[in-house]
Amino acid sequence: MTKRPLLYCFYFYFPFFSIQLFSQESNIKEIKRLQKLAQQVTIIRDSWGIAHVYGKTDADAVFGMLYAQCEDDFKRIEMNYIEKLGRLSEIKGKSVLYNDLEIRLLIDPKEAKADYKKAAPWLKKLLNSYADGINFYLHNHPEVRPAFLTHFEPWFPLLWTDGSIGAISTADLTTGELKTFYSGNSDKVAYVERETEVQTGSNGFALAPAKTASGNAILYINPHTSFYFRPEIQVSSEEGLNAYGAVTWGQFFIYQGFNENCGWMHTSSDVDVADIYAEKIVTKNNKLFYEYDSKLLPVIEKQITINYLQDGKLIPKKFKTYFTNHGPIMAKRAGKWISLKSNNRSMNSLIQSWVRTKSKGFEDYKKAMDLKANTSNNTIYADSKGNIAYWHGNFVPVRDSNLNWSKVIDGSTSKTEWQGLHDVSETVHLYNPSNGWLQNCNATPYSVAGANNSPKEKDYRPYMAPDGESFRGINAVRLLSKGEKYTLDKVIADGYDTKLSAFEVLIPSLVSSFEKNVSLEDSLYSDLLEPITTLKNWDYYSNENSVATTLAIEWASKLDPIIRKTHINEGELDQVENTQNFARKASPEELLPQLQIVVNELKTKFGTWQIPWGDINRFQRISGEIDLACNDTLESLPIGYASALWGSLPSFVSTYQKDTKKRYGYNGNSFVCAVEFGPKVKAKSLLAGGNSGDSKSNHFYDQAEMYRKGQFKDVLFYKEDIQKEAERTYHPGE
Repeated sequence: MTKRPLLYCFYFYFPFFSIQLFSQESNIKEIKRLQKLAQQVTIIRDSWGIAHVYGKTDADAVFGMLYAQCEDDFKRIEMNYIEKLGRLSEIKGKSVLYNDLEIRLLIDPKEAKADYKKAAPWLKKLLNSYADGINFYLHNHPEVRPAFLTHFEPWFPLLWTDGSIGAISTADLTTGELKTFYSGNSDKVAYVERETEVQTGSNGFALAPAKTASGNAILYINPHTSFYFRPEIQVSSEEGLNAYGAVTWGQFFIYQGFNENCGWMHTSSDVDVADIYAEKIVTKNNKLFYEYDSKLLPVIEKQITINYLQDGKLIPKKFKTYFTNHGPIMAKRAGKWISLKSNNRSMNSLIQSWVRTKSKGFEDYKKAMDLKANTSNNTIYADSKGNIAYWHGNFVPVRDSNLNWSKVIDGSTSKTEWQGLHDVSETVHLYNPSNGWLQNCNATPYSVAGANNSPKEKDYRPYMAPDGESFRGINAVRLLSKGEKYTLDKVIADGYDTKLSAFEVLIPSLVSSFEKNVSLEDSLYSDLLEPITTLKNWDYYSNENSVATTLAIEWASKLDPIIRKTHINEGELDQVENTQNFARKASPEELLPQLQIVVNELKTKFGTWQIPWGDINRFQRISGEIDLACNDTLESLPIGYASALWGSLPSFVSTYQKDTKKRYGYNGNSFVCAVEFGPKVKAKSLLAGGNSGDSKSNHFYDQAEMYRKGQFKDVLFYKEDIQKEAERTYHPGE
């Protein structure tokens, strides 16, 4: 088998023949170095295909970790970095041109390269091992055909530094506005708008010893992401690393997981970490300036070239882009240029993402939080000493509290600048509440420990927690408030509570409107009496056999979009408040015709409106493609869970695809894990489908039926247990 050469760029003024010989010798030397490094790394694949990686040093472990990730799903690794490099257009064509421009304005590879050069020696070793692991995999697998990243650079991880699925913060600026500014054209061609109202989110619970049967703290880890976005893995070294959990493809730290001492779960945060400024632009001598503290400063101009695929060729598109001291110009509003101040990548964020995985307990973890570099996450924490904790965000700039920072800010004065970062002690947080539990479901921190024990909104600045309440949050508080003597199985059972709390608000309004406004003589009465009765008698829990769940979700998707608005700015009503207002004020015309449409659509598709939810809500994994096309004629599984949008704690977001009558899941519960921190760690976990992205692998679909039923596997954390269940033990490259 011919192996792909590991080539590096050298620039010397030698004759071509000399360069060729030098490159060959250098390449042989490089391969031998990596082969020697691989012998210091052992990978044990357990009976679920989970990789347990062991290295002498942290850098060795990172090398093996990335090699194992590549074995499981190289294409997702590559695609993540193609996106962060702002080069998606080279694959997807002109349709994502302005998405690439947005990335290139916010994340500059030159800055990532500069950070790599000045990185501390320990961090540089990890970055080098990241690249070595992937490149060694590509060398050993010439049958793998990258889209175009045939060589990975050690500075790549510095483009994407916190692990979040949606790590790009742009305040409320849209890609459409960006396109309009830089092209003068407001049509939607050449970009895909970010979905801001799809409640993907995550759930995290922490239970103190007083609330558990064993007297040990328990952590529940439940990210809601795109399916197959994160694999499950363990990575260990002789330098004190021993972390288990979910890693985002292509990153070298455990993003959501645990070690022997503590565990961490991240939920998406709405803390204000990015602000937009109105700039006063002046043209003078054919040059652009912006006014700042009564002075004119030159607008910085940068040329960015993006290549897009068209008819099999790469076409260059050049942009002249503009920057002020706040950041890139991203839009034009009310005649003024709008700049964005943000922190979308930082070396400190990457450092924090790594060091927290080696925390020996609460004090260590607090030191990691003191780096104040996590821009996109809330954190739920538990440890072996019985501590539980919650932090709402982490990177929080100090701002003038007299201004509404959810609005456009005056960019012409230094009075509106950030004044450093808030200390962690000043941000919204809670340690060891007396009620013995904490929860966050992408909602306000002011209900994180229930009504009486949570932080108080009056004690914090509005920009620290603009997040509103969610129906999931209401559901979690309801369960945890009455829960006692938790075990791993009991916390999993609560985490899989399928009550759709939103319909406790919406359905009574629908029923009341029908009963008050539809007479026996009305044709609508005979059309809707049985469906209304079905919904009236419903207990609001989704399951595979529930016809009411089908009616409710199909109906709610046709109501006023205000009930689906989950992201709010300072002073706005949250989803729960909007839904309550809608239900209270909705007219019959806003409720009843929508249900009639649903009934008619179901009859047209299936011959009856009495369709159990599991008949149309399906899980299907028929290939390892990133953009998976589903097919009604091929095997799929019924799923009783629903979208977190409606209050379900387990999330399964599904939609109709082109030419399908059924809905297919694509987002929601992916990696789920419950961990108990006793003298020895005990944990159970579950993945959507399986850990491998290779459809030929035994571990592509081996957890699918378990996923359907919410049945968890025992986590193998200790080496002696892993060896008993070992399916394969090897060094990278073997």
